[in-house]
Amino acid sequence: MPLTMATAGEPAVIKRVGGKEETKRFLENLGFVTGSTVTVVSATEGNVIVNVKDSRVAIGKDMANKILI
Repeated sequence: MPLTMATAGEPAVIKRVGGKEETKRFLENLGFVTGSTVTVVSATEGNVIVNVKDSRVAIGKDMANKILI
């Protein structure tokens, strides 16, 4: 399921990062790599704030839908 459907506060493992090659590279540079653990801190209208690799990152709904957990 996409990251936008994750429950806040529960850790999830990234199964796949989709999208164009440049989008994948951008998300990987932020720490969204296959096998890493992410935790949704808050979600508002599809936009999410997540903890990934000891950092908080805010991403939009379009980007969050490309990250499958």
